Amino acid sequence: MRTNKTFTPRPSDIDRAWWVVDAEDLPLGRLASEVATILRGKHKPTFAPHMDMGDFVVVVNAEKVAVTGAKAEQKQYHRHSGYPGGLSTRSFEEMRRDYPERIIEEAVKGMLPKNRLGRRMLKKLKVYAGGEHPHGSQHPQPLALDIRKVVS
Repeated sequence: MRTNKTFTPRPSDIDRAWWVVDAEDLPLGRLASEVATILRGKHKPTFAPHMDMGDFVVVVNAEKVAVTGAKAEQKQYHRHSGYPGGLSTRSFEEMRRDYPERIIEEAVKGMLPKNRLGRRMLKKLKVYAGGEHPHGSQHPQPLALDIRKVVS
């Protein structure tokens, strides 16, 4: 009787591509889940959950990402300094005005593994508030996402 062996990719088998995504008018959660899938490498047939198989993703126009419903007024972002009374809270609109990149970074971070592998995957995410990015020499390909744009 002959059995097939399980394929386990080696680090030399990993080939990383660069993708660019325009976040303008895309729903935040749907965009984040698609980006997290690419960062993990789940779109590849050689995916292994214990390895970082993913590609690099460049997100532009982070300041124009859309949220549905009343999230623009009600969504809160919390940080804690580690000291007593060190809780800081910002609304979605404040974050969009001051740190638009962090909105997408935190949404994607929440969809990745919570360990050293997830932290390594998050380093492959590059987010920019405007439409320009400095990664032109990597020749990123536009990523076609099957996400319906929000019409306001």
